Amino acid sequence: MMNENNNAFKNVRRKPGLQIWTVNKMQMDPVPPQAFGNFFEGDCYIISENKGSRQSADIHYWVGRTSSQDEQGAAAIYVTQLDEYLGGSPVQYREVQGYESPRFRSYFKNGLIYKKGGVASGFNHVETNAYNVLRLLHVKGRKDVTATEVEVSWSSFNKGDIFLLDIGKAIVQWNGPQSNRREKLKAVLLAQDIRDRERGGRAQIGVVEGGDERSSPELMKFLTTVLGPKPAQLKEATSDDVPDSAQKNSVRLYHVYDNSGNLVIQEVAKQPLTQDLLKSSDCFILDNKGSSVMVWKGKKASKEERQGAMNRALSYIKAKKYPASTTVEVMAEGAESAIFKHLFKSWTDRDQTQGLGTTHNVGKIAKVDDGKFDVMELHARPELAAQYRMVDDASGDVKVWCIENLELAEIDPKTYGQFYGGDCYLVLYSYKRAGQQQYILYMWQGRHATSDEIAASAFQAVNIDNKYNGAPVQVRVVMGKEPRHFLAIFKGKLIIFEGGTGRPGVVNPAKDARLFQVRGTNELNTKATEVVARAASLSSNDVFLLKTDNISYLWYGKGCNGDEREMGKAMSDVLSRHEKRVVMEGQEPAEFWIALGGKGSYASDRREEPLHSPRLFECSNQTGRFKITEVDDFAQCDLDEDDVMLLDTWEELFLWIGNSSYEYETKEALNSARDYLRTHPAGRDPDTPIIFVKQGYEPPTFTGWFNAWDPHKWSGGNSYEEMKNKLSDSTSISQITLVRWEALPLSVPRALCTAEVSLTVSHPLCSDWQDYLSDLDFENLLSTTRADFQRLPKWRQNDLKKKAGIF
Repeated sequence: MMNENNNAFKNVRRKPGLQIWTVNKMQMDPVPPQAFGNFFEGDCYIISENKGSRQSADIHYWVGRTSSQDEQGAAAIYVTQLDEYLGGSPVQYREVQGYESPRFRSYFKNGLIYKKGGVASGFNHVETNAYNVLRLLHVKGRKDVTATEVEVSWSSFNKGDIFLLDIGKAIVQWNGPQSNRREKLKAVLLAQDIRDRERGGRAQIGVVEGGDERSSPELMKFLTTVLGPKPAQLKEATSDDVPDSAQKNSVRLYHVYDNSGNLVIQEVAKQPLTQDLLKSSDCFILDNKGSSVMVWKGKKASKEERQGAMNRALSYIKAKKYPASTTVEVMAEGAESAIFKHLFKSWTDRDQTQGLGTTHNVGKIAKVDDGKFDVMELHARPELAAQYRMVDDASGDVKVWCIENLELAEIDPKTYGQFYGGDCYLVLYSYKRAGQQQYILYMWQGRHATSDEIAASAFQAVNIDNKYNGAPVQVRVVMGKEPRHFLAIFKGKLIIFEGGTGRPGVVNPAKDARLFQVRGTNELNTKATEVVARAASLSSNDVFLLKTDNISYLWYGKGCNGDEREMGKAMSDVLSRHEKRVVMEGQEPAEFWIALGGKGSYASDRREEPLHSPRLFECSNQTGRFKITEVDDFAQCDLDEDDVMLLDTWEELFLWIGNSSYEYETKEALNSARDYLRTHPAGRDPDTPIIFVKQGYEPPTFTGWFNAWDPHKWSGGNSYEEMKNKLSDSTSISQITLVRWEALPLSVPRALCTAEVSLTVSHPLCSDWQDYLSDLDFENLLSTTRADFQRLPKWRQNDLKKKAGIF
């Protein structure tokens, strides 16, 4: 098959973008772009998504629910061959209809359309401007939309979902009375996508609200002409939830191999996993709690092992009696997927550097260097702000309160930066960006503060938030887990005392010796943390200050550099007025060890910082129960105003609060974020900072994780009501003549054979001039396809029109 299909592989594009083929008579036939997102249930498809980076592509093969075993086998073989043709670096995914992975669904933002039939039924792929269409699409889902062809009859309808009646020249959307705004908006976007890609932008769209059909008499006349009289009662709503087939066991790593024709499954380890378990000479299977199966191919594994990886994964699924729909991923060493890396306690890529020099892969972000910040650069490049975790250079205004008797008490500015483990503090940071006042409210909670004080800090934070009309970004900071920007606020003088209090008039217990760990390379990232005055607290990576009654020792570990030593010296001047003696690791005097209670072992391994890509999750109660769903290949448009979104950047968790989200969702999202950290298979730190961000008040440390963030989106976005009004504003009346009766299903009334129905519908958005241009003329005029033009923000569309002289 490889030799027979060489020509198809030669046409595989190397530039970024999507390519799709269907398996037709055991051959790969390309699918035209206007048909992307349409999948025949009787077929198998191969999808290649080229990233244009070192990891060349993701390859998926999609299995229709009525496809044959021969077609499935051929698709699997072609995927393996395509992987080798592309150098073995792509990640391979097996997708089953109705159970597609978030990454696969991310390619089709407006949804998937499941069509009846396939190769055996002699189908033809969608042709642009073809109007010989009559179908009813059942639309389900709020985030991941699917549209399935169903019988053209009222018997297919139910009260909770949305249906699109498509006759080619017109598409009528009927909204179930129990459907919500988000579902209606997604259905409108799908209808527009069908119009733009399949009809060249020329079809008309109308919307009917189920339960209020009298408000759309012309459209209802059309529906009843096609479907017959509407029944008095329709079926009840059906759940959007796919049953959770995931097993409740832990993440496990297996060595899977053949032994005299028998499949051998040998467990290697269970969570938390470490990268050194993976050996280049072998292939491994990672079982992600039964929800997905991932195959890792070592670069020194035999060719037979690498080529058989997908089949071994399917054999493993059968042996474990997992559902046939279980997601499968196959990846090569050095080209691991982000989710795979997230399942390991730490992960170091081949080209990764350490510390703030870590290279991240988010869009095209340059290497982050450790040094002074150019505040204008941070404002102009939010992706840089996100990588640094810095909204600015920390030169704004600071105000600090301590919780005393459950109330706020202002702190003397002379003591700013001194935090005691027995207290709780609120720190309000104010700065300007693009001339607008911005706020961050940090809630610092001491390890030894009482539960009442912690609760009072949260209550007082709400009061401050209300005072500023909800504008502050709220950041919960657990003692010892201070974010980078928090450190920078105090200009290299942040000191955290293990216990005690900073309240006036309170005398803290005296100690014979106190030991402080100093970490940082400049005034923007340095802090001193009190640790137990024992030898075991030392680390070769850092600088320590040992403070006694008469003398202070400044101890330099072998792993620290000159900048760290300089910051240690500067911090020692803040911590102690006593004589200071510099001590190099390995040259300590006896008095040093006596003050620490005796010489002992301590950490001496080199410290490495893990590299992990960001992940976005939707937290929703729209279906009646709270659930979290991952959004793959995310963009700003994936932030749902009706929900709470969780963004995991590894060092921090952001909870983005949509303006129309429920209070219950916010509460459950916080609880789920904590559970997410607690149960993470990589053994995450449960005290990782959780940052609350409100819609419209996003800081650059949040927006920088999104490519092409539009700050005006929330003020001029297309809500469902706005889009519906634009569709309903038009007074144009189109005379729709239906197709000849031979082409109609038997369920359609024969009266339609000659009927002409008067339909009040609108032209699409921006529907003046472009509806009357051919696709070729459109692309020549604006240097972009019609479909790509429709995906652009409004301001960008207008800009292109101005340049073309037609605005």
